[in-house]
Amino acid sequence: MKVYLPVTAHFDADGNIRPVALTWTDGRVYEIDRVLDVRRAASLKGGGLGLRYTCRIGGGTAQVWLDENRWFVVPKK
Repeated sequence: MKVYLPVTAHFDADGNIRPVALTWTDGRVYEIDRVLDVRRAASLKGGGLGLRYTCRIGGGTAQVWLDENRWFVVPKK
């Protein structure tokens, strides 16, 4: 199940987008320490196709997706 979230992103002069923070549904803000990988991919669990950003957040990794100008995550169960 997709969870759409507000994301703060940096746009560079070449048009590249890099997420820098995301706000969870309860209002907590998570800083993205580092983007480890960016690639076009399908979200098998959440459905859809877009840019998948593998990010380091705190001590772990998370995948943040950009699909049609909307950001989402697929929470781990």
